[in-house]
Amino acid sequence: MTLHHEIRGLDGKDAPTIVLSSGLGGSDAYWAPQIELLHLLFRVVTYDHRGTNRSGGRATGEIAAMANDVLEIAAKAGIDRFHFMGHALGGLIGLDLALRPASPVESLVLVNAWGWADPHSGRCFDTRITLLEKAGVEAFVRAQPLFLYPAVWMTENAERLEAEIAHGIAHFQGRDNVLTRIAALRAFDVEARLGEIAVPTLVVAARDDLLVPYTRSLALADAIPQAALALSDFGAHAVNITEPAWFNAAVGSFLTALGKGSAP
Repeated sequence: MTLHHEIRGLDGKDAPTIVLSSGLGGSDAYWAPQIELLHLLFRVVTYDHRGTNRSGGRATGEIAAMANDVLEIAAKAGIDRFHFMGHALGGLIGLDLALRPASPVESLVLVNAWGWADPHSGRCFDTRITLLEKAGVEAFVRAQPLFLYPAVWMTENAERLEAEIAHGIAHFQGRDNVLTRIAALRAFDVEARLGEIAVPTLVVAARDDLLVPYTRSLALADAIPQAALALSDFGAHAVNITEPAWFNAAVGSFLTALGKGSAP
């Protein structure tokens, strides 16, 4: 079963294509602040991960299987080659794809991602799992913004945050899916293979990310041969949402420098 996906932006089978993959939440709506920019440069493919939102089925327990889902979407759309932007877990999917023989990936944008899960991130996930198991779905969802956003941003966006929490509770992907997806990202480890990635890569991170230490991004940028680093002092784990102007400028500069379009 092909996952729910949407294609927008440039038309034509020869149009440059970018696939966007979100993190643990799995929703294509995560990338809303980037669509206006990207649809001017690319045919943009967004999708809901297996077992989340509008995609049915059960979550898969390996990042490689999640990457296979992307290849299935691309094949159905007749896409042979694509650029890829992934946030956190989505970034791991991009790394898996980029490391495959005859990889279809032309470039990578990795947002607060990692080559292996830092023990600090493990503590954060253990806390979230305990909330889910002991306090229930509402407590789990209400705690999620603490790991995504800066405190001042949450204060300034309180109404938006409450709407987001209500939506997250109403459309919760399910206990088993969450646990399966967390286990997959914790098991992922390609640190020793990062030097094999042969495509231009932009590593994006925020120093104040509570969930994933920005040093994981520094390690990616150091190890991937054609990597550039965009590092913000502010923005936390969901920096593309909290600092969209900075993020879009960094990503837009990287992508247009590859000769794939003109800056809007």
